[in-house]
Amino acid sequence: MSKNIYVGNLPWSATEDEVRAAFEAHGQVSSVKLIEDRETGRPRGFGFVEMADDAAALDAIEALDGKDFGGRNLKVNEAKPREPRPRW
Repeated sequence: MSKNIYVGNLPWSATEDEVRAAFEAHGQVSSVKLIEDRETGRPRGFGFVEMADDAAALDAIEALDGKDFGGRNLKVNEAKPREPRPRW
C-alpha cells in the first residue's frame, strides 16, 4: 500500500528532481507531482510525493516536516483525500 504525502511551503524554484532526492533519502519514491497554477503555469508552492512503503513515508514525514528546503521550512504530512467541490 503506497502512502501519499503532502509537501507544502516549497520554494517556487523547487524541481520535482530536488523534491524526489530529499524524500529518496528515506525510501523508495513512486512519484512526485508539483502543482502549478492552471492559468499561468507557475508553481503554487506545494506538491505531493507518493512512497511505496508506509514506514519509509512516515519516516520521511517526521524527518522533513519543518526542515529548511531552499530557504523555506517545509510543511510535510500525510495527504488527505481531496474534498469534492461543488460545480457551479
